[in-house]
Amino acid sequence: MLMGELRDSYDFESMAASENPEYVAMEQSVRLRVLPILTDLYQFTMAYSYWRSGRHNEHAVFELFFRDNPFSGGFSLFAGLTDCLLFLRNFRFSEEDVAYLQTVLPPDTDPAFFSFLKTLDCSGVSISSVPEGTTVFARVPLLEVSGPLAVVQLLETSLLCLVNYASLVCTNAARFRLAAGSKMKLTELGLRRAQGPDGGLSASRYSHIGGFDATSNVMAGRLFGVPVSGTMAHSYVTSFSSLEEVMPRVMKPSGGGEEVDFVTLALGWLRRVCDLLGVKAENVHEGELAAFLSYAVAYPRNFLPVIDTYSVKSCGLPCFCAVALSLFELGYQPLGIRLDSGDLHRLSLEVRSVFSACSTHFGVEKFLSLIIVGTNGVDEQSLRDLKEKKSEIDVMGVGTHLVTCTHQPSLGCVYKLVEVSGQPKMKFSEDSEKTTLPGRKNVYRLLDSEGRPCLDLLCLSNEPPPAVGTSIQCYLLTRGNASHCVTPHQVSSIRQNFFSSGQITSPLSSVAESRVRAQKSIHSLHPGHKCLKKPDTYVVAMSEKLYLLLCDVRAKNTTSSNFLCNGYETQQNS
Repeated sequence: MLMGELRDSYDFESMAASENPEYVAMEQSVRLRVLPILTDLYQFTMAYSYWRSGRHNEHAVFELFFRDNPFSGGFSLFAGLTDCLLFLRNFRFSEEDVAYLQTVLPPDTDPAFFSFLKTLDCSGVSISSVPEGTTVFARVPLLEVSGPLAVVQLLETSLLCLVNYASLVCTNAARFRLAAGSKMKLTELGLRRAQGPDGGLSASRYSHIGGFDATSNVMAGRLFGVPVSGTMAHSYVTSFSSLEEVMPRVMKPSGGGEEVDFVTLALGWLRRVCDLLGVKAENVHEGELAAFLSYAVAYPRNFLPVIDTYSVKSCGLPCFCAVALSLFELGYQPLGIRLDSGDLHRLSLEVRSVFSACSTHFGVEKFLSLIIVGTNGVDEQSLRDLKEKKSEIDVMGVGTHLVTCTHQPSLGCVYKLVEVSGQPKMKFSEDSEKTTLPGRKNVYRLLDSEGRPCLDLLCLSNEPPPAVGTSIQCYLLTRGNASHCVTPHQVSSIRQNFFSSGQITSPLSSVAESRVRAQKSIHSLHPGHKCLKKPDTYVVAMSEKLYLLLCDVRAKNTTSSNFLCNGYETQQNS
């Protein structure tokens, strides 16, 4: 989405006024606008050639899919559908768009073509798609886009742009969630490291769908209802030098009563904590204690400082415990601490041990409920390690490696023509992986006796769906189209119609609804397909009729390629 268009598309005043708990569903009525000229120039050169030859209104069908599961994994999550549908609904070329195109297309382009562009919309386009948040697999058509040839050609780049990153970062987030396990909370912190504001906003949205619990991105919270969380940075701590900077110095107890000198109270607790931990009080950095005190005065019920600005053991942790004990004494409940450097596993164990010691020694049971937040260039592997070592980290903040998808920067979705004017089309290639399958298709997901997906079957659109309990002969999309037999216990069609006659025909999913669908979809997978390393390969196959069509189109292509030898040139000359 374009940030300039984003502001025009959202009703910020009504959003700010809304306090409805269903606020997250506002996304259903949001119109994100991606301009039609957000595309590659060759889309226009092809559209012009179609128009010039009178083929622009021929009915064409394209499919959008990816060739390999990302991150060497066993699955992907499909995302970006809402943006695609809203783009289609608003598809129009403005006078300014067309005027610009006249300056970049060749000067001998027929002026009538530009008048034609001004009339275009998506009233003749239809979309069937996998619902957002569904687990999907390589080579399975995620979107089928049909309509006038020139129009659906012009949609290619924009649709790929809207699906590629959304699905990739959503999948990456799902893998981080699997690596972390279900107990650890995950917060997305990637805005400052994202590829621009568009990437940052999309990352926050789709990371939440993929399984992250919260984001630091305030705008994502406002627009999409993603829970927002945050604490302090090291700069806040280093900005303090002396206890004289703590203002105000006094606090009222939570239950009311006379104000207490909070600084004096904390200094008393600090001496006791240092004695307990065997730490020299003179090693405590006065500026760090002042920072913690000031933050606690501002947020007595949300006190969660970063404690590694100087030294965790000899300074940050004792200061935190002293301020936390002061808050407990006044009837407040601090939240915990954040670790942003060093060996997070080891430090988390040490911090938890100190919390336990304070709880026992000072008789403050609530000390055991304090949380430990970790950050520090976390990636999928480090999350797995923390889980396996049983660290004491409760919440992990993840930024760079999540939003930049470090291990694979692109999903590699493609948009391929499969039918024109009712005739099946396919791409031939010396690279078998790049060969496409001809014809319009339906996609069925076959479930095993445990209710888990076991095979996705691509069938021609005029075929009946596979029958439950009946053995099906099919052909794998890998291993040289080897024959395969399967007997499904359940069958479901995984695509549905979402757009027709210029209108969205199915309710758009909110972020919350897509998130629920994603987590259920991942949970339903067989454990072997969810493995983060060397997962089992999910089976994708084509029906016997689709396989026979593939063979037929291949054979006809071989024959038609010999048109010169078949007398075409002689016929034309005569």
